[in-house]
Amino acid sequence: MKNQTNLSPIKSTKPIPLYSSEQLYAMEQAWFVEGHDSFGLMKQAAWQMAQHIEQLYEQKQLNIYSSATTYVPRRHMRQHRVSIWVGKGNNGGDGWLIAHYLQQTGWQVQVVTVGFESDDFDTNDTTVFSDAQKALKEALLANCPYQRFENSACELEEVIDGNLQADVYIDALFGIGLDRAPTGIYKTAISTFNELSERNSTLAIAVDIPSGLVASTGEVFEHVAIQADITLCLIARKFGLHTKDGMDHSGKVIDIPLIPYPINDKRFRPVATLITTAYGLSPRRQNSYKGSYGHVLIIGGNRIDGSQGMGGAAILSASSSMAAGAGKITVACHEAFHSALLTSLPDAMTINLHDMDGVQELIKSATVIAIGMGLGRDEKAKVLFIKYLQTAMTAKKAIVIDADGLYHLASLQLEHHELVSQLREYSVNHQVCLTPHSGETARLLNKRISEVESNRLQAIKQCATTYGGEWVLKGAGSLILEQGLDEHHVYVCAVGNAGMATAGTGDVLSGVIAGLLAQQDLSSGMQSLHQAVVIHGLAGDTLVNQSNNTLLVGQRGLQAQDMPAAIRHVMQLLINVYNYH
Repeated sequence: MKNQTNLSPIKSTKPIPLYSSEQLYAMEQAWFVEGHDSFGLMKQAAWQMAQHIEQLYEQKQLNIYSSATTYVPRRHMRQHRVSIWVGKGNNGGDGWLIAHYLQQTGWQVQVVTVGFESDDFDTNDTTVFSDAQKALKEALLANCPYQRFENSACELEEVIDGNLQADVYIDALFGIGLDRAPTGIYKTAISTFNELSERNSTLAIAVDIPSGLVASTGEVFEHVAIQADITLCLIARKFGLHTKDGMDHSGKVIDIPLIPYPINDKRFRPVATLITTAYGLSPRRQNSYKGSYGHVLIIGGNRIDGSQGMGGAAILSASSSMAAGAGKITVACHEAFHSALLTSLPDAMTINLHDMDGVQELIKSATVIAIGMGLGRDEKAKVLFIKYLQTAMTAKKAIVIDADGLYHLASLQLEHHELVSQLREYSVNHQVCLTPHSGETARLLNKRISEVESNRLQAIKQCATTYGGEWVLKGAGSLILEQGLDEHHVYVCAVGNAGMATAGTGDVLSGVIAGLLAQQDLSSGMQSLHQAVVIHGLAGDTLVNQSNNTLLVGQRGLQAQDMPAAIRHVMQLLINVYNYH
């Protein structure tokens, strides 16, 4: 219901800085230290959110009317109903004030309280300590009606079918401080909220962040979190909204900045940058030939005794390198796959993966070495990996490591093999790109997958520290870490879709990375790792969303072999973008 996909293959949107919850608290405190009132900020936030809620509901109604055969004038409509679910913290305080402001503009308001005691509603009590209590008191004095969810939770079916019906549901239960699974009455409230908004097909709007989602990591514990259509994000964009579970729970994110903060202050340097747009690609010079655009050597596609082998991985990677524009491709794979490779890619060259002398000579003449896709995990493959990687470093080549290459690298780290430190030192001055998913990352860091997934940002940084190089941590909201002059930069890819969660798309990504690195006519930005990841994601979106072209296959049917054609399509669109600007 809430899963958002990109409807246009190329979007001209600016990068968005992303922050941790700790940074958000620091921004607020810096604002208060300057003498600004915290309750004043809460009222400002609530007022702006109330305006957005009215506009969003009005837009939804207009969309409904535009598809109807007759138009119903607004003045003849019944009063709008809003159900606002509040907890006891500042997020709940925002909710109380939203209720107050919407009631003032004519909405039928109902506040649903979760986790409150009966004496919390005593307006005669003059002891008010927190902004949330001030907000509650102000709403009650304005006669905003409320209902205690604690009193009705035992009769959920009656509640769902009856007295909690609304046109808009507002989640103001938890804010950015949550770091564990909601339990008890809170868990039940979140489940009921989701069922109500789903059953009634109404707008579900989260205040600042969907309750149950961890702002700094994007994690949802035990599948307990609000499913929002829209998140009204206060002050600055939260990292967790755009990676891991955040993408499934946040819906469309609307920023409400509220306060300025000094961007030169190191405390407020973003933890990552959200990107949706690739750089336009410069057209090629007429006076050029295949050698002008680099030579990619794909090393993989092995056949282990007793298996059918993994030739497809190398073929997919090679095909994608070509689609990304590499001048020529050689695939070092098992001889059993040479015929299949030449049948699918007649313009590729082949060599026997186990011809060590021949492959080493090719490494010396190639521009980029991509190793690991279907290489195999036995000891023979490990020996080949070590030898070929050492040769690539000696020859000072750009290197892409994926799949079984990452498996062997993790083993070498556990063995304290010198190759790991050599690679780390080599990557300081040479391009080395590594592209694990969370399972491979866990093995590289000798951790459990759950540990990696609980803090993907920390995991990718640890990989860079341990092994050097630049990294993609694949997944929902793939993370890209690139090395800068003084520090690393982390990007979150906001394109791509769940249809790409299928075998072989990782091999395709490795091919795109290698293909861009091979083209020395491109600028550093056009060759960058985050450029490759965005192109890969845009290609996947083209296959899923572009109903006006012949590439459409849809999420359920998307296969890795569909990707090269879509990559070629995106590459041409990016040349058009460059020419236009």
